[in-house]
Order: sequence, then C-alpha cells, then structure tokens
Amino acid sequence: MTTPVTRDDAIAMDQGDPLSHKRDEFFLPDGVIYLCGNSLGPMPKHALSKIQTSLTEDWAKGLVTSWNTAGWFMMTDTLGDRVAKLLGANAGELVVSDATGLNIYKTLHAAISMRPGRKTIVCETASFPTDLYMIEGVTSLLSDMNVVLEGRDADNIEDLFTDDTAVVLLNQVDYRSGEIRDIKGLTAKAHAAGALVISDVCHSAGAIPVNLHEENVDFAVGCTYKYLNGGPGSPAFAYVARRHHGKFSQPLTGWHGHAEPFKFELNYRPGAGARALLSGTQPALAQVAVSAGLDIFEDVSMEALYAKGKKLSTVFADLIEHNCSAYGISFYSPKDVNKRNGQVSLTHEHGYAIMQALIARKVMGDFRQPDVLRFGIAPLYLRYVDLWDAANHLHDILRTEEWKEERFAVKKMVT
Repeated sequence: MTTPVTRDDAIAMDQGDPLSHKRDEFFLPDGVIYLCGNSLGPMPKHALSKIQTSLTEDWAKGLVTSWNTAGWFMMTDTLGDRVAKLLGANAGELVVSDATGLNIYKTLHAAISMRPGRKTIVCETASFPTDLYMIEGVTSLLSDMNVVLEGRDADNIEDLFTDDTAVVLLNQVDYRSGEIRDIKGLTAKAHAAGALVISDVCHSAGAIPVNLHEENVDFAVGCTYKYLNGGPGSPAFAYVARRHHGKFSQPLTGWHGHAEPFKFELNYRPGAGARALLSGTQPALAQVAVSAGLDIFEDVSMEALYAKGKKLSTVFADLIEHNCSAYGISFYSPKDVNKRNGQVSLTHEHGYAIMQALIARKVMGDFRQPDVLRFGIAPLYLRYVDLWDAANHLHDILRTEEWKEERFAVKKMVT
C-alpha cells in the first residue's frame, strides 16, 4: 500500500501546479469541494458576460438579424469544429446539437443504413442507460434488428462481432467506474467483422485525450455539460468520419440539416458532412454557454490535463485505501490509475447515506445504484488539497458513523 501524502504535501503540490490558475476561471462556492464535474461541470465565470451580451445585445437589439450577425444559425458548426479539435477530428466532421440520446438515435440509424442486410446491434449491459434505451427505440421501428449485449450474451464484447453485426455502440469510459476501454483495438476488431462503430465519449471528452481519427471510429456522440462545462442540459454533439460523408441517412430530417434550409424546398436534401446529422433549430443561448466552457480549453493540452487528473486521482485513492478500507469501503474503479479517466468510484452498502453526509459537509459527489459513490476528478479546477480534505471528510464520516443520521437516508429525485 502506498503511503499517502500529508496535507502539507498536497498544499506544496498545488503551489507547483502549472494549471492552478485555471481554477480562477470558474464560479466555485466558498468551502465547496466539487467532485461532481462528471455529472455537471461548474459555471465558467465569463459565461455570464457572454450570455448577458447575447441577451441584451443580440436578442434584445439585434432580434432576428442575430441569426446572421451573432452567428447563431451556424453555431452547430463553429462550436462543432472547436470540439473536434479537442477530440482529434477535423472541421466539418462534428456538430454541436440536440441531446446525447437523440444523437445516439440518429447515428444508430445512420450506421444501420450503411450496412443493409445486417441485423445485429452490439452494446454493453454496463452502458449508460440512454444508449440502451435508444437502441430499444430503434429496434421498436426496425423490428427485424437483434440486440446482443456484453455481460449478457458474452463476457467479452468482441466475441459478439459476427458477419451479421451492423453496428457496435461502445462507451469509451464506464460511467459508474471511470474505466477506460480500448476503443482503438475494439474498433479494429469490429471493422474486421465488417461492422461500424459508434463511440460514446460523454465521460471522456474533456477528461482524457481522445483521438477519433486514431481510434478510427465511424461515429461518435458526447455531451458538453460534464467535463466541458457547458451548463445544465447544454447541447450534445455528434461526429461522423469524413470517409462516410454523404453515404448515410438518418430519420430525424429537420430543416436545419437540409442542404439549403432557406430555399424551403418541398423535399429533404441532407446537408454536407456532419450537418446531415442535424435536425431542428438549436438553442442559441445554450450554445453560447457551451462556447464559454470551450474557451477555457484554448490554452491547455489534454495531455497535461490528464496527467494532472491522474495525480489528483492517485492522491485521493491512496488516502481512501489507507484510511477507509476498514469501514466497509471497496474500490469500484480500477486501482490502476492508467485504466481510469480520473474518476474514483467506491462501493459501500450504505453508499447513498454516506454520500448525503458528504454533501452536507460541502463535499459534492454523487451516487449510482446499487451502492456506488462517484467522485469526478476534473483537473481544470480541483486542487490536491481538495482531494486530501475530501478523503479526510469521508474517513471522519465513516469513523463517527455520522451517515447513520436519519436525514441522510431520505431519497431525493436526483442522486
């Protein structure tokens, strides 16, 4: 067992952190240790001024002309190109639009349209539920499609790849554990079977280096409200590799995705590149908030962020293992820091109450069924001392059994 750092060690690490200045770019309430950026990122400070300008200048004064003058109409593409740069993709391959679920629905249909005659969708039982629910939605209309799942129909997902597989939907990072999958290797195996691959990067975008070109995936989907700090319910994004442009169809053919929307033609013609994945008019004010989140990434590298994230994660995990294991806490995340996205997930039979006790102490993580306590490690704004203090709070709650207070057992809608 590694000897954990002291609090003074953590303070010294913060003083030597070349990314420490990024914390000042966020609103973080005094006394709060925010370990829930894997669910909702905190608010960038300059999001206020950007949204205020959009309200008081672009909307209040520019009115309808702001679709042109403020660039509202094409933010799907301009923001998409910025996200693409973060994810190892090119301009024109990614659009910021809709919700993650809608983009999964569209890309599933798109992939299936490119593999006529194949009747199987492959996914993981451990996938985020939206992915599975959207597969159900697709198969409710395409009743001849079959679904096979890793963890139900085979232990290893690659054993499910056959000459009948149309599309494989993979989560690059497990939302409960933070474990990173070998997307590049699995994609190569899926391609060898003739299948296409959709990568869900909701828990990797902004947390670990992602290179969609190197991984060679066909499509990708992700959200902007977690590690990209775009705001609650901010628009998601969808990627399609250039080699597939003009070769797929998708069913949500709204006017924004039309090749020339202001011709108001009777019939649909898909737009070029990733624009063919667009549907209806997008929420401009929410997209402005996304732009504020992306601004913060402009002067940092994902490699540097991930390197810090691994160090933060190690400090926290070592302290938990050293101080909390005797109280029924177990690791749900891989202990090897190189196999997780920074997130540290733990299990305890009374995990919900323990998390509520932590939140009452202003240590904000979250809980996932059946017994998982999740702690998101976001290196843009977290300090080493934050992780030291959070681990100390957890130890104290377990030692004193503070979590047994009746108020901490009350179940809330959002956990």
